[in-house]
Amino acid sequence: MIHRHTTTDVPFTAAQMFELVADIEKYPDFLPHCAGLRVVSRKGDANNGEVTADMLVAFKVFREKFRSRVSVDKPAGHIGVEYADGPFKTLLTNWRFVDKPEGGSVVHFEIDFEFSNLLFQTTAQLIFDKAFAKMCDAFVDRAYDVYPSQEEASSAD
Repeated sequence: MIHRHTTTDVPFTAAQMFELVADIEKYPDFLPHCAGLRVVSRKGDANNGEVTADMLVAFKVFREKFRSRVSVDKPAGHIGVEYADGPFKTLLTNWRFVDKPEGGSVVHFEIDFEFSNLLFQTTAQLIFDKAFAKMCDAFVDRAYDVYPSQEEASSAD
């Protein structure tokens, strides 16, 4: 199984980062290797609910679709993703967003996964660190595109 965890300080609020990560339908617009996403069902609301979605991931010659359940708990600042169907044996991700007293927030992101297919697993082990970094950076870059940073907002006053 592959496990990674990262903690990133960003100049955006926890609520802003939560909204950005929870907006899974926008992933194909900015997330590397996300070739498509389709929401299958929704329960609850944007503050506390669950979305089941199919994601199409494309990397070089590989194209795989998988289904996952995304649970959002805005009051707790938590988004969790649990694998439902596709090429994985296991896939769990957890996002946690915490405001910093001095402004901005800390984003905690953790992923555990294992492919059922040995070829996919071996390939993932070879390239995952680079892909993980690109994925994390894509969310931060997206935040800069969607929200003005605290520094930009202060200098505009």
